[in-house]
Amino acid sequence: MKTSDFYYDLPEDLIAQNPVEPRDSSRLLVYDKKADKVEHKIFRDIYDILTDNDVLVINNTRVIPARLYGIKRETGAKIEILLLKRLSLTEYEALAKPGKKVPVGTIIDFSPNLYAKVVADIEEIAGKKVELCVKEGTLEAELDRIGEMPLPPYIKEKLKNKERYQTVYSKIPGSSAAPTAGLHFTDELIKKLKDKGVIFEEVLLEVGLGTFRPVQVESIENHHMHSEEIVVTEEVAKRLNEYKKQGKRIIAVGTTSVRTLESASIKKGEIEAVKKNTNIFIYPGYEFKFVDAIITNFHLPESTLIMLISAFVGREKTLEIYNKAVEEKYRFFSFGDSMFLQ
Repeated sequence: MKTSDFYYDLPEDLIAQNPVEPRDSSRLLVYDKKADKVEHKIFRDIYDILTDNDVLVINNTRVIPARLYGIKRETGAKIEILLLKRLSLTEYEALAKPGKKVPVGTIIDFSPNLYAKVVADIEEIAGKKVELCVKEGTLEAELDRIGEMPLPPYIKEKLKNKERYQTVYSKIPGSSAAPTAGLHFTDELIKKLKDKGVIFEEVLLEVGLGTFRPVQVESIENHHMHSEEIVVTEEVAKRLNEYKKQGKRIIAVGTTSVRTLESASIKKGEIEAVKKNTNIFIYPGYEFKFVDAIITNFHLPESTLIMLISAFVGREKTLEIYNKAVEEKYRFFSFGDSMFLQ
């Protein structure tokens, strides 16, 4: 399959620049595979769709303020660093811009209290291994103070409230992008769904380059996914396997939850507890082992994420749905509207 097989035309004015308020007032496109039917709703209407036979699997990762702006100590040149993956207490895999100006040994000052030293090149991602050094206090506190949320480049507006790029259930810091399908949930909606009998289970995928790296090869089979850490605990795996045996519907909230569950699958209908890196790449032809339905946002043309959705509902149907969403003027990408594919 070619990367261009997953292209669709999107007017720029449909790229959402700001999140809607309240979170659950975004629009929801519902597609029923069996009936081959599309419906247009509001996200909070998901309360009427879900039942006590449904299990929502959410990614409880928390985005770190991973974008840092500094100056090269030696020359005063401006440098931008995007932290991708934590390797140790102080070391990160990162992207540097402009990368050519930061060879190994470069020191970048971000504030009087924080600087980074480039300790290695990472050729696989054209990135850097950096060691962050904080003089006083904790690294986390300093990142919170001076770091910016790593919004995608297609969002031009400045984010006024950092928490709007976090899910309300985010817990474990470590991601360089939000699992955006979860941004539509409010605490109130979650409580209502739980009161109705809908079950929530938490897994973890630390969102990094694997999720948002563009496909740069003509044949998608030649694309290499960058690895990201996933965690499914023993208790969660045990409960999810039991729910599956009971015939409950496993609904992944976001493509990161899909990739976590499918990476943890050991056979059709069964997963195991894991703490590992995954580079799973799901595209048409993939047979889903554990996920029954997906809540997701609208993704970039030719991205690995639209390929994953195409694996779930079919490439032609996916493009048909996307073109319908364009026609109906849905809002696209991270701060945009959502889909429920069942």
